Amino acid sequence: MTKIIAPSLLAADFANLQRDCEMLNESKADWFHIDIMDGVFVPNISFGMPVLKAIAAHAKKPLDVHLMIVDPDRYIETFAALNAAVLTVHYEACTHLHRSLQKIKASGMKAGVALNPHTPVALLNDCIQDIDVVCLMSVNPGFGGQSFIEQTYAKVKALKKLIEESNADTKIEIDGGVTDQNAEALVDAGADILVAGSFVFKSENPIATIETLKQL
Repeated sequence: MTKIIAPSLLAADFANLQRDCEMLNESKADWFHIDIMDGVFVPNISFGMPVLKAIAAHAKKPLDVHLMIVDPDRYIETFAALNAAVLTVHYEACTHLHRSLQKIKASGMKAGVALNPHTPVALLNDCIQDIDVVCLMSVNPGFGGQSFIEQTYAKVKALKKLIEESNADTKIEIDGGVTDQNAEALVDAGADILVAGSFVFKSENPIATIETLKQL
């Protein structure tokens, strides 16, 4: 599989979201990665539904929506109605993960599960067959621009082994601190999807930066 590049709009210019969405439409990016934060599950607040609706009106590529919120089940149908293609919930926020995954799929979206840096991949043993995307947090969730956690490489390899041994079709997504310095090693370890925020949007030429990541 060709790797998927999913720039994170958390690092975009919030005063020029339409411009940045149109830039991503023209780039080699595959998905729009959108972080929804509630200030409770993580110590920050980001986009809500009205902003996501505005992004969806301009985006011409799949919306990869990452919920960093408590009790995500309350909003699954809402995000389906806002045209999310992939909806990722945190393992740490779901009391009944299997039920959450079923609800996401029943709403017509791909089901994702995110793991915080301290959460072991073995906890997904019993439901890996039901997960379309596992998002490994390679920084502590809540803020952009953090440094990459080196232990992530071993975690990717362990998750890839679990997926292969389970004959699952699950894709591995890496979120946090992704740059041209670690992208190739992450893909070699087994990653399929790379989320890059600051590295893309803070660069002098985001379109060229996205193309660099795509070609690595």
